[in-house]
Amino acid sequence: MILPRYHIGPSLIAGAGKGLFLDEPVARGRVITAPDAIPDVHAFDDILARPDAAQLLPATVRWFEDRYTVTPEWPDECYINHAFAPTALWHLGFVFAAADLAPGTEITVDYRHLLAPGQEEDFRDALSGERIVGYTWAESLRASTHALAALL
Repeated sequence: MILPRYHIGPSLIAGAGKGLFLDEPVARGRVITAPDAIPDVHAFDDILARPDAAQLLPATVRWFEDRYTVTPEWPDECYINHAFAPTALWHLGFVFAAADLAPGTEITVDYRHLLAPGQEEDFRDALSGERIVGYTWAESLRASTHALAALL
């Protein structure tokens, strides 16, 4: 669920398609999105073994350890785009404002937290041109925990 008022519109990130934009201010450390209606999670290897894996991978997000959600119906949360210097922090399925955010801000997170360890996105970071490669669970949890503590 997305807590503040928002809209979906053309992303400000080159090549990203649509993005999720705030319609109201959100203070640093506040929750922007929270998990809801997660019916089940899957081991990454089980997703890869499926005949439709190529279609499911873009809709697959690490939830915890080696468990992933698959949401091919693309809820609005899926319009949060990637950035290495994001406006928000992904932590255990929650998205927190990384700073005081004004209306009109496009919400971005670092996709390395959402990917499987070593999994590489099909695209590169729009600003740096660097590859986007998934963190290990320990790296993701350590980095996002420290970043969240610094926000609060």
